[in-house]
Amino acid sequence: MTVEPRPCSIARTLDIVGEKWALLAIREVFLGNRRFDEMVRQTGAPRDTLAARLRTLVAAGVLERRPYQEHPARYEYYLTKAGRELHPVIVTLMRWGDEHLAGEEGPPLIVEHHCGHRLTAQVVCQACGEPLNPRHTRPLLPEVTMEATTPRPA
Repeated sequence: MTVEPRPCSIARTLDIVGEKWALLAIREVFLGNRRFDEMVRQTGAPRDTLAARLRTLVAAGVLERRPYQEHPARYEYYLTKAGRELHPVIVTLMRWGDEHLAGEEGPPLIVEHHCGHRLTAQVVCQACGEPLNPRHTRPLLPEVTMEATTPRPA
């Protein structure tokens, strides 16, 4: 008997961005480092590995490649709408690392919001604004969601 894995948006997302060098490449573009050589320097990624991850991110529509030099051909990488939507993910991962892995020296990078305060990622319910607590959530399968939103005849 073959067991099919659970259909999951997390698994599909990890197929694209779930490898260390992919997330670090996205981080670099968010930080303004759009060129391959700078990404290699800032991430420590092997050149061939980073090139493969960038190809995957471009093919998946997370990054867009734009030429900045013709001879030899060189490109910069820009976030697409889908890529920009990963910003909360990157900032949340950074927050987790700052809280659990930073050590005595503290966080290696602080991000400031345009309001002038240190940015601290927090996931909240879009409807009520309450901070996320796993004890206050439950999974709903699509069939359950459809039933809950379909009016019942009187």
